[in-house]
Amino acid sequence: MWEVHRLDQRNHWIFDMDGTLIISAHDFDYMRKELGLGADAPILEALHAMPNEQSAPLWLRLDELECHFAKKSTLMPGVPELLEKLQLRGAKLGLLTRNVMPVVETTLNACGIGHFFPIEHRLDRDSCTPKPSPDGINHLLNDWQADPSDAVMVGDYWFDLQAGRNAKVTTIHLDPAGDFAWPEVTDIGIRQFSEINAFL
Repeated sequence: MWEVHRLDQRNHWIFDMDGTLIISAHDFDYMRKELGLGADAPILEALHAMPNEQSAPLWLRLDELECHFAKKSTLMPGVPELLEKLQLRGAKLGLLTRNVMPVVETTLNACGIGHFFPIEHRLDRDSCTPKPSPDGINHLLNDWQADPSDAVMVGDYWFDLQAGRNAKVTTIHLDPAGDFAWPEVTDIGIRQFSEINAFL
């Protein structure tokens, strides 16, 4: 699979943040309870479906909750090594998250990897239509003047992988458990970043 996708020659890498680069401290069950949502409700979609007068205070509460948990974030093993290798190769690095920018900045500062991602290449849910839409990936590719065949989307969840598939870039599913639940939108499955580090 590595040979087919030629990751060692891909020069445009887009990463999800929470659960991918970052070991998220988010307690999503607690967050849903705080927001009055059902146990399995996708938070952003649920809030978007509400009338504005109902959702407005919940968006503010969501921002508070996300900032609280962002301060507790830690790096996924192998992340600094991978980002350094890609940066030394001259690869372009982008961040695509369903979070909001203050939370992105808090998380990157807490984990010390902000210098890898230029501000203009950090896209949050207000910068584009959130994943699984390909809008964020397409925005970065247009900015980089890059072809999808030279790009990679790395994420830990279906939203990330589907966005990558929709944008026609190579998708990498990071799943430490090794279950790889979405093979239909996954090109390469890894359990840890050292699998990529060893290959580059």
